[in-house]
Amino acid sequence: MSEPIYLITISLFIFAVLGVFGMRHLSVIAQAKYRDANDEAYRQLAQRAVATQADNAAALKALQATLDAVHARLVTVEKVLKEVG
Repeated sequence: MSEPIYLITISLFIFAVLGVFGMRHLSVIAQAKYRDANDEAYRQLAQRAVATQADNAAALKALQATLDAVHARLVTVEKVLKEVG
């Protein structure tokens, strides 16, 4: 085997190995970017869920207050009806 062919063969093998490691490295970097973006999306979703829960709790308190007021009026009406009847 002549020396140039031997060097070309060795060089091709080395470049192939370096190419595989390079692609693996780029793949790891891309996965980290996608994972970070995905984590950020979940973080935003969780923040929206917490805000929605807070809004629902406030609405429920307001509804409970209104229901308590209606109940108090109903009790008063019942007392009046018992006294009249």
